[in-house]
Amino acid sequence: MKSFTKALLKALSIEEINAGACSGPDAWMKDPKGKELVSTNPANNEPIAKVIQATPEIYKQVAASAQKAFLSWREIPAPKRGQVVRDLGNALREFKEPLGDLVGLEMGKIRVEGHGEVQEMIDICDFAVGLSRQLYGMTMQSERPRHRMYEQWHPLGVVGVITSFNFPVAVWAWNSAIAAVCGDPVLWKPSSSVPLTAIAVQHISNRVMADHGLQGVFSLVIGSGRDVGELLLNDPQIPLVSFTGSTNIGRHVSETVARRFGRSILELGGNNAIIVGPDADLKLAVRAILFGAVGTAGQRCTTTRRIIMHKDIAADLTKRLVDGYKQVNIGDPLQEGVLMGPLVDGSAVEEMLAAVKQAKADGGDVLTGGEALPDLGPNFVEPTIIKMPAQSEIVKQETFAPILYLLEYESIEQAIALHNGVPQGLSSAIFTNSMREMELFLSGAGSDCGIANVNIGTSGAEIGGAFGGEKETGGGREAGSDSWKAYMRRQTNTINWSTELPLAQGIQFGE
Repeated sequence: MKSFTKALLKALSIEEINAGACSGPDAWMKDPKGKELVSTNPANNEPIAKVIQATPEIYKQVAASAQKAFLSWREIPAPKRGQVVRDLGNALREFKEPLGDLVGLEMGKIRVEGHGEVQEMIDICDFAVGLSRQLYGMTMQSERPRHRMYEQWHPLGVVGVITSFNFPVAVWAWNSAIAAVCGDPVLWKPSSSVPLTAIAVQHISNRVMADHGLQGVFSLVIGSGRDVGELLLNDPQIPLVSFTGSTNIGRHVSETVARRFGRSILELGGNNAIIVGPDADLKLAVRAILFGAVGTAGQRCTTTRRIIMHKDIAADLTKRLVDGYKQVNIGDPLQEGVLMGPLVDGSAVEEMLAAVKQAKADGGDVLTGGEALPDLGPNFVEPTIIKMPAQSEIVKQETFAPILYLLEYESIEQAIALHNGVPQGLSSAIFTNSMREMELFLSGAGSDCGIANVNIGTSGAEIGGAFGGEKETGGGREAGSDSWKAYMRRQTNTINWSTELPLAQGIQFGE
């Protein structure tokens, strides 16, 4: 373990990195039968540290601890639960820089993105603290005299959270902060690609739980989907599973959880497009496209993957984008000035190169990029722009890499048809100064995505709005708005304060 890594772990107060499961302060668990997991730095494939993964026996212990915690946590008033989440946000503020650097080291994000991800955790904690006093129910008018009807929301139970490598800490926070104020403990299974960031967050959570005399509100199990993930999906004590990942695995998650009548929140694939109109501010559009397409090396679910540009501005926009891509500084993500780090592993590189090859076979013209950069490291690639014909199957597929497809259109109706003509439906945007085109894009006849923006890009959503998408994106919603309702159960109550017993619908039954 190199000195930089040691310094990071020390800064995060991490002492235990050999155990792969935890249910609270002083509750790190490992099993001699646990398999070893090596965390590697994607910039050079060098090992960072080793973790002993949870076995099925350890999973059962952690799950039982979380279920026990639920019985007491649900009884604590929501504003008091909010105080715990407030302290979690403050602890994250304290560790923002080293935790953000650890995200960069283990996942490959550039420093500003790693730090931004931790800021997102802080923001959702702030949001959840306010939410803890706003878990509102409605009062309805009863048709029966001297009856009162209302609805209330109760804690649901232990929430299982399965996160992906590309947002190793923020997605946990989106779910955990809101679930916690709703009265639900959280059992977290992170991606096996980024176990150290999960361990760091668990240490921070343990500190907060210890300050409040709590156990099992925030729990962690590190292990493969086969060994640990399947146990979580099939666990009848977990009424809700939030999963972030690929559409293929998401389909399995949905089917498995639904089979036992559980709920799922699915945040799956995205194939996000930006329509650039003939009157668009191209300087603004290019900045948004560059960040959306190149940020996180194209490994965001909200990454911009398709540009649908009006034929009148296509040549100008294309030149601006190609020129901009040539200015992208690629390298060690923790170095200042670097704009793009590596892909997560060798498989991601292979998938990108295969997609470029297929795009060429489909009639695509590679305008810039398209190659691996082995001189920089095993997982570095060139950000790529490919001009494509309107109809191409590869454009309809999500490749988790920095490939940007350029398409042309003549009418706004044609642009929207191209935009919606893919299986995914997460994020979308239009750049235009036309009120009519803007409103059409945002109407029911426009974008079919869960997120639709005007004159900003597809990536970088704020936590105040519900995040999620339609179609093969899964339909889930996390973070802001009323997404808290997914973490609670609704109960309708009727109180009869009369001395009579009238029945609904005017039914007469007996004397």
